[in-house]
Amino acid sequence: MRYALLICVDESGTEARSPEEASAGLEEYMAFGEEMGKRGVLQGGERLRPTTDATTVRVRDGEVLTSDGPFAETKEQMGGFYLVDCKDLDEAIEVAAKIPGARDGSIEVRPIWEM
Repeated sequence: MRYALLICVDESGTEARSPEEASAGLEEYMAFGEEMGKRGVLQGGERLRPTTDATTVRVRDGEVLTSDGPFAETKEQMGGFYLVDCKDLDEAIEVAAKIPGARDGSIEVRPIWEM
């Protein structure tokens, strides 16, 4: 079964990191990707630009409305995602727990709607 692992962290903490801390964090994500690639569960994933670069789109009464920023104000913002193919939810949770962002943020495990 395929799952989206949505990485949610507080952007302000990410922005406050030193270049050395940022480099170490990137290395952790690269190691995670390599490990999950070797296991055969990783199907893709991307880092997202910060919410300051986001645009929210709504359509109301046929009119397209846009606003800068994320859909909702929250303490954590989605910073990226992985797409994995796991045998079941238990394996998806085990994989999600290895994502470095789980230590200071949260990982939402969301099943992909399969037709």
